[in-house]
Amino acid sequence: MTPASASQPLTLLSVVIPARDEEGSIGSMVEHLQVELTLRKVPHEIIVVDDGSKDRTWEILESLKGKIAELRPVKNEGAHGFGRAIICGLDCMKGDAVTIMMADESDDSHDAVLYWEKLNEGYDCVFGSRFMKGGGVIDYPRLKLLMNRFANFFLRVLFNIKLNDTTNAFKAYRKTVINGCRPLIAPHFNLTVELPLKAIVRGYSWTVIPITWRNRRHGEAKLKLKEMGSRYLFICLYVWLEKYFSRGDYRKS
Repeated sequence: MTPASASQPLTLLSVVIPARDEEGSIGSMVEHLQVELTLRKVPHEIIVVDDGSKDRTWEILESLKGKIAELRPVKNEGAHGFGRAIICGLDCMKGDAVTIMMADESDDSHDAVLYWEKLNEGYDCVFGSRFMKGGGVIDYPRLKLLMNRFANFFLRVLFNIKLNDTTNAFKAYRKTVINGCRPLIAPHFNLTVELPLKAIVRGYSWTVIPITWRNRRHGEAKLKLKEMGSRYLFICLYVWLEKYFSRGDYRKS
């Protein structure tokens, strides 16, 4: 979709990172991201939301805060859940743009810079695809890969969109999009489809760039496919009903 010519120039990128029991990767994740954004002169803040960790995640974040001025560790004091942690981070962001990244270093920090640059071309949203020319995945478990491709094919057909990696959490938005998509109701990993689908249905401009994903090298994956199936379906049908039956009541004005 063509970017809006009247979009305001951006001044600060907020990076929101939900984290639960990520002591093995959160330190290097934050440090690598900080170096990349600083070298590329991206004005930024890094908001890591501790979602009830029982390991040393919070202790590591507290120690890093003294070395990295842009780091803002936050504790999710409410009910826990991946989506709730992200919403907690979105609620306290100071930036006029945001990208959501994983704490396990599966997302490439350089791609966050590319997101910022694309947003500054005037787009409301920038989505990454691991499954387009120039993108890629490293060590993706075969079963999860098959489930991923089926789920994304289902979404492409259901919403009649060309985006082929809707379920990936790593995306970027102007703050106006976040505000325009509220209330956000998905408490778990299904927020990763609620946000982009709502943004598309509500008429915000978007584009897609190739990104790279690497399977975690530390800790355990938090996404449980058996638990999430019905939750993903609920959110998809919820947004689908808005698309075809709300008569445009929630579209970008």
